[in-house]
Order: sequence, then structure tokens, then C-alpha cells
Amino acid sequence: MMLKVCGVNDPAFAVAAEAAGVDYLGFIFHPKSPRNVTPEQARTIVRGLSGRARRVGVFVSQTAAEIAAVCRAAGLQVVQLHRRAAEADVAALRAAGFEVWTLAGGAVGDGLLFDSSHGDGETAFRKGPYKAILAGRIGVDNLAEALACAPDILDVNSSLESAPGRKSVGKLRDFLAALRRFGNSILPDFAVCGIISAGFGWIVAV
Repeated sequence: MMLKVCGVNDPAFAVAAEAAGVDYLGFIFHPKSPRNVTPEQARTIVRGLSGRARRVGVFVSQTAAEIAAVCRAAGLQVVQLHRRAAEADVAALRAAGFEVWTLAGGAVGDGLLFDSSHGDGETAFRKGPYKAILAGRIGVDNLAEALACAPDILDVNSSLESAPGRKSVGKLRDFLAALRRFGNSILPDFAVCGIISAGFGWIVAV
């Protein structure tokens, strides 16, 4: 399983997260979000990284051409369409050279995101010929339930913040420590996941 930390907007946090082994760093380009960054801000953060973690741009309403331009300017490698994407958008962004993740319920990309905190997408988590990504209010308290779903990628955001839009290195360290603890224990059976995680919004299709 790989880990994505989304809503990165602080250079020092980004460096610490990459050094700690986070696999993906997500940059949100949505003005209504407290985690919104401009292409210039994202590029500044990216320039300070080693390149080990892959960089993901999260978009809600922009066109494929606008998204490609932002990703090139910011030095990003993966596009996350946080909406019910159209096949044409996925094809255009792939043709532009980007890996594409989509929100469950629309066109299927290289990754499919099941986000319990996003009302527009499907939350019936299922594996398939894509990277199955689990997101939505995931933190230390419900980590066992999230891991029981056996996602390919765990997407974490607000639980790592001291305030909306302000990531905490301390909270990240606590989360990673919890991940290590669960890595040495027996997790709930996959088939049970739909029962134990329903309170957090995840439902597993088995």
C-alpha cells in the first residue's frame, strides 16, 4: 500500500513528508479550498523536493487544457479529477503525458478515488484494473477500518492538520507511527470492511 498526503501548501512540510517516505504529495487547485495553491506556489514547493514522491494536482472544474497547463507549470506528474470525469478529459490528459485519477462514478482513470467526504462520487469501494484509492476523513482513530479495505493508495488530508489548511509534521509522524504499528498486527478481514467502516462512509463491494 502507498500513502498520499493531500492539500500540501507548505514547503517545509512537503520536504518532511517526502523524507518520511510519503509516496504522493497532492496539491489542490481550487480557490474555495483552504488548501488551495497557485501554480507558482506549487512550483516553489516542488523545486525544494528530491523528486522521490510523485506530485499530484487536484482539480475540480478546470478544463483538460487548463489542467495540463497548470501541471506543466508546477512540475506535476499526476492529475486527480475530483469530479465525475468525462472519457474525453481522461483521454486528453493521458495524451498530454499525465497519469490520471478520477472520482468513482465517472470515467475510470489510471486510479479510481473512493472519497467518503465528497458527495458527488461513489463510495462503494472496489478493486479493479486501476489503483484503488481510499479517501475521506482518514486518521489514526479509524486507520484499522481504512486498512481493512486493502486500498492500493491511502489518501490522507485534514487529519494531519492543526487548523484547516495548516499541515502538522507532528500529526504526520503520529499517523506514520500508527501505520507502522498496524503493519505488525493482524488487520480485520477484508470481507468485514463493509460493516466496520460504514460509519465513516466507506462501503465495500464484495
